[in-house]
Amino acid sequence: MIFLTLEDEFGTINIIVWPTLVEKQRAELMNASLLGVYDIWQSRSGVRNLIAKRLVDCSHLLGQLDTKSRNFH
Repeated sequence: MIFLTLEDEFGTINIIVWPTLVEKQRAELMNASLLGVYDIWQSRSGVRNLIAKRLVDCSHLLGQLDTKSRNFH
């Protein structure tokens, strides 16, 4: 299972990627600079989660924009 965190001005959202989806879409998960997530929304006691159902590499939408991320692995 992989957990991703999305943060905006309203706080954080947890993106949960189950092992079967990690295996199926490892390339998108590990290589995308801009990752689209189709999901199921959950919100309980102020905790917001997206349960990923499909991942899409949307990196082509960035064009020539220089992107940097903090990689913790």
